[in-house]
Amino acid sequence: MDIDQNLLQNLLDCNPRFRMLYEEHTFFEKQLSEYEKKGFLSPQEELEKNKVKKMKLAGKDAMERILHTVHA
Repeated sequence: MDIDQNLLQNLLDCNPRFRMLYEEHTFFEKQLSEYEKKGFLSPQEELEKNKVKKMKLAGKDAMERILHTVHA
């Protein structure tokens, strides 16, 4: 997601929903990074990794909808 840093900071400061989504997105990125560091994932870890990917994508979509309403 390419976003102007001033707009990003404004949304983080003024939009609690956007801030929550952004923080979750960052958390999910860290989780995925940890999974990527492992050479082998158990079936349970693989399921969890896929769940995290879906939640991260859903959050990104929600942030983009907020951005779209700001630019509209």
